[in-house]
Amino acid sequence: MADEKELELEKPGKKKKLIIIIAVVAILAIGGGAAFFFMSGGEDVSQAQLDAALDGGQPLAEGEESEAQKATLGSALYVPMPRPFRFNVPGAARDRFVEIRVQLLVRGGSNEEAAKKHIPLVESTLLAVFTQSNADDLATSAGKTSLKQKALAEVQKIMTEVEDAKVVEQVLFTGFVMQ
Repeated sequence: MADEKELELEKPGKKKKLIIIIAVVAILAIGGGAAFFFMSGGEDVSQAQLDAALDGGQPLAEGEESEAQKATLGSALYVPMPRPFRFNVPGAARDRFVEIRVQLLVRGGSNEEAAKKHIPLVESTLLAVFTQSNADDLATSAGKTSLKQKALAEVQKIMTEVEDAKVVEQVLFTGFVMQ
């Protein structure tokens, strides 16, 4: 008689465990199915295909680029200047100390090699441009943007003289401190 009572007490506990196990397996199966559905979406469309469709042209096949895009875009590469530029600039109230960290955005491996080869020339050009600035101008966002544009123009000018190509697409300030 005691054995029958123990069996009756154990049965509901086993049923609860079985229901919980089945529920966990069902949830995992549903989650796995949902993940598979969302991860295995339709065809991937490249940015070149989207651009071509927006321009009204025929979309390009996967892995195919137009000749104009190959010539102008290339891969974006960043050439860091080996050390930050540290210099003093005059201000209306007092002189200020400025530190600027710079990286150059170039397109393609050949432009990257050309920029790396002429880093001392680029550093000299950038330092000349930076030291001509004014502390009051550098305190504003517009002044920093203007300084970037002047730096880019001078670097492109000097690289055109040396390499017969602009080489650098943008001058990027990755750090800017003024005290």
